[in-house]
Amino acid sequence: MLDTVLGKLARQHDPNVLVGFDRADDAGVYLLAPDTALVQTVDFFTPIVDDPYTFGQIAATNALSDVYAMGGKPLTALAMVCFPEKEDVAILEQILAGGLSKMVEAGCTIIGGHSIRDEEIKFGYAVTGLIDPRKVLANGGAKPGDRLLFTKALGTGVISTAIKKGTAMTAWIAAATTSMTTLNKLAAEVVCGVDTPTGERLPSAVQGVEGSPAFSVHALTDVTGFGLIGHAREMALASNVSLRFFSDRIPIMEGALECIRAGNIPKGLKANREFAECLVEYQGSVSEEVRTLLFDPQTAGGLLISVTPADAEKLKSALQNAGVPAVEIGEVLPEGRPTISVVGYLAA
Repeated sequence: MLDTVLGKLARQHDPNVLVGFDRADDAGVYLLAPDTALVQTVDFFTPIVDDPYTFGQIAATNALSDVYAMGGKPLTALAMVCFPEKEDVAILEQILAGGLSKMVEAGCTIIGGHSIRDEEIKFGYAVTGLIDPRKVLANGGAKPGDRLLFTKALGTGVISTAIKKGTAMTAWIAAATTSMTTLNKLAAEVVCGVDTPTGERLPSAVQGVEGSPAFSVHALTDVTGFGLIGHAREMALASNVSLRFFSDRIPIMEGALECIRAGNIPKGLKANREFAECLVEYQGSVSEEVRTLLFDPQTAGGLLISVTPADAEKLKSALQNAGVPAVEIGEVLPEGRPTISVVGYLAA
């Protein structure tokens, strides 16, 4: 909706805007100096879990993710709060405390914010980071032959819907919560070849040369509200390529398929599917549950990485050795139809 409205307005022509809203990328990038740029993003939403502290953690993790998805380092954040007048302020304190815990983990300083009275709780952050303008990892740039790596499992949307309905099992909630409160910080650091959180240098096989990227990564995005297919569509169109996914390689959270079978389908999933499935072709046997899950809106989802074939295995191993459960789920093809193909079991 926002894209449609903004597209009708006259666009400002500022040569310092390296990545703007016209690019449908994860965050905006604004040049400050030859070696310094701001990377900016904003995100907030209604509670998706019952515990206010955990909700705050999830909101912060999700807001920070877009900065990591550009290859940037979060610097400051502004809190955005909508809170009912008659609600217990102790709940708000817990939400803010949860968010603060993740901002501290990210090394990002909360410097203020804004609150309004609202009948429904909403919470999130506007985050500003720094990035070297020569090393921006946009969602465009994927090249034919690249391999596609993914760093988290799918399923937070359908499991969150089951939580709201009171039908989610404890193990499912735990898996989804762990995923939604895990920063993409470490994954982004491995991709960019920077120091580990402990201050130690990454292994020599992971490091780049003279500060260059450690691996030949051509495109990067995080999978959030538009689901895997929606964000893959943005990568494909921005890069003028087609993408192929292998359904049996895509990681799926425990309970996600059961949630779909039980009808726990969020409205966002339906909207994503109606919008983007016209660009998808299924080949072989891909179950209806898996097809549905490909459009599941993720909260604080994983990074989708387009990397050269020569570096794909090395990057996957580096991520896994750092504790990031990365898997190879597809490949980049020359531009053509379909824009996205999903390959399942092919009978002999």
